[in-house]
Amino acid sequence: MKKALKLLHTLGAIGLTGALIVHLMLLAQLPHLETLAEQAALRESIATVARWLLLPSLTVVLACGLLSLAAHPPFREARWVWMKALLGLSVFEGTLVSIQGPAVRNAELTARALSGELDPARLAGMMHSEWGALWVILTVAVANVVLGVLRPSLRRRRRATAAETQS
Repeated sequence: MKKALKLLHTLGAIGLTGALIVHLMLLAQLPHLETLAEQAALRESIATVARWLLLPSLTVVLACGLLSLAAHPPFREARWVWMKALLGLSVFEGTLVSIQGPAVRNAELTARALSGELDPARLAGMMHSEWGALWVILTVAVANVVLGVLRPSLRRRRRATAAETQS
């Protein structure tokens, strides 16, 4: 059970970071697009990555991480695991609020602008906050992987007393 959870957790982390990188790559193409139709197609691609890769991968990572915590008693004693759990929950919330939701909403707004229901000028400010959110979430996700690989003890170091240093 432990190995299966670890494998799924690792595969989910690969999917999560991959989806974030693909989102960044697609977002980098937006300023170079000439027409609103190209932008709408690219925005729909970003929303598709968010729906079908980012969100499922994020769910697998979080679920397997929490199940591992419950199934493996030594994990409950390790501070790095609790730090990883807190970071994982922040990645989950940040991804839902700052990446997945806006990706879907921006695709819908761009489609509405393409159909003439919305002024295309309203689309101009969408990219700025996306970049920041993507980099923050990607950084925290990578930090979470580093915690899982290095597994630092996160203990306080005890100060040596005078008697200990003299012996």
